[in-house]
Amino acid sequence: MEQQKLNPAIVYVLAILGLLCCCFGGLGFILAGIAFFIAQSKLKQAQANPENYEVGSVKAMNTAKIVALIILVINLVYLIMTIYRIYTVGWDELMEQSRQMMEQMQQGQ
Repeated sequence: MEQQKLNPAIVYVLAILGLLCCCFGGLGFILAGIAFFIAQSKLKQAQANPENYEVGSVKAMNTAKIVALIILVINLVYLIMTIYRIYTVGWDELMEQSRQMMEQMQQGQ
């Protein structure tokens, strides 16, 4: 019987997109969480039937899972910081600061 390969590409793509979305208040945790879940489920399948999967592809998927987990943690920390900042400073003050920065940028041009 031919051994199957685990393809970690989708996990990497979702994790990297999650890292890019970290700039939006930590909302990339959604994509990173999906990537982690996919990697975890594929690894469970491989552990249930290790003779059906290539060792190299299992190692690659494990690496992808670690990358997704790290990006998930980064996003969650950033999300918590964003929530804390909104709670302590207030949404109106954040929007006022943003407006002032935009005006300064326009005056600089």
